[in-house]
Amino acid sequence: MKSKFKLFLLILFTTINFAIPSNFEDNDFAEFENFEVEDEVVIESVDPEKENPVNQEETNNFLTDDEQDAVVDNDDSEFEHFNDVEEFEGFEEAKEDKSTISEPKITITNVPIHLRANWDSYWLEILMIVGLVVYFANFAMGKTKNNKIANVWLQTHRALLEDNFSLVGDDPTSLERGENPGLIKESENVFTLWCSGRTCCEGMLVELKLIKRQDLVAIIAGIVRPTLDQIHIKVTMNKEDMDSFVFCVASKKTALHFSKEMADISVYCPERKMGEKFNIPSNFNVMGEIAEATSSMLDSKITAVLNKFGDMVDYIHFSDQFSGPKQTEDTGSLKLPDTEKVLLFGFNLKLKGKPLESAMKEIEPLMVMVFYCIEKVKRYRLSKEGKLKADKNRQRVEELFLKSTHQARAEAAAAKREEKRKLEKERIMAEEDPERQRRWEEKENKRQAKKRAPKMKQLKVKAM
Repeated sequence: MKSKFKLFLLILFTTINFAIPSNFEDNDFAEFENFEVEDEVVIESVDPEKENPVNQEETNNFLTDDEQDAVVDNDDSEFEHFNDVEEFEGFEEAKEDKSTISEPKITITNVPIHLRANWDSYWLEILMIVGLVVYFANFAMGKTKNNKIANVWLQTHRALLEDNFSLVGDDPTSLERGENPGLIKESENVFTLWCSGRTCCEGMLVELKLIKRQDLVAIIAGIVRPTLDQIHIKVTMNKEDMDSFVFCVASKKTALHFSKEMADISVYCPERKMGEKFNIPSNFNVMGEIAEATSSMLDSKITAVLNKFGDMVDYIHFSDQFSGPKQTEDTGSLKLPDTEKVLLFGFNLKLKGKPLESAMKEIEPLMVMVFYCIEKVKRYRLSKEGKLKADKNRQRVEELFLKSTHQARAEAAAAKREEKRKLEKERIMAEEDPERQRRWEEKENKRQAKKRAPKMKQLKVKAM
């Protein structure tokens, strides 16, 4: 019985050996060989299950438990964590954010294709260039026209001026060149001419104050407030050749300005009277200090000129107390301003729509009137009553001024005395004489004590 059992085991063992493939070997390093086979399969991109599915199943069936565990472990690749979804959660989002931050945004500006096709984009620059061109063109034309007006005026009246003055113009550059002295150009619209060498007056200053034709802004402003070209004449009389009186005849607007701003008129004759009372046009106001002087100045010849050329005469102002505009209280002057005896004339030039030569000829009667007034003022003398009244007026003005400035003059005198004593003290202290210094200090102490003592009024009582 036992021998039969042994025979059965032998046959079974032999059958098993023939059933197992010949390439199978019981090798401890078989699992590492399987790794190599799997690597080769991956490289060749061949699926071993599809190539030999029967052999794979048979191999798995005959593997031991330990070998099967080794094969299972071998199937898990060491890079399996790359396939884990939770392992790289948020990795793609971070990568996208990083790419968006690092990439700069490029802004492409729409550039005009060509300048000529886009003139509307430069309208402001074009407007500024046109404005500058117009301004400089107007400057050149206005400057030229003002120079022409001044030269035409001088050429028209040079003969009359030379007949009344020995020197017409004081331009030294013209005299050096051997030319006749002409106008002095103070600015692009102001020209002056000084004439001297005549009896009874120191000289005559002619000022041509023209419109600012060179200034485009002034021209635009002149449309709203029209202005005129003017001639201002100032004749400085000798002190002995003019009596004491203040007289003025001017247009209403100018008279109102003079009565408020001019020192002599606002003090001596602030009252404005209508022109009809003196047989002159109603657009004039008359202001006079002495009635007899006013009636004497407005004689038949002057009233005839005012009636004929009333629109060309702005003002006629005679004064022996002329000091210019009134001084403000802020100046703090402690003495009356210096005065001079002058004859002032203001004429308007009517140049619109007329040739310059004919317009300048119209002013010639007014220039003749200027020399007539010079001779008239030279010969005129006030009556005894008029002279007394004029002197009282001037004395009254002086007293009012001294009274208004008494406090200021007292303070100025005290400051001057204090400064004088300070200088004296410094001089004495600088000397090496103690006795003299002691006497000066005693004198100063007595003076201070007397100054601090109360003032007593003395009463004289007659003896019984």
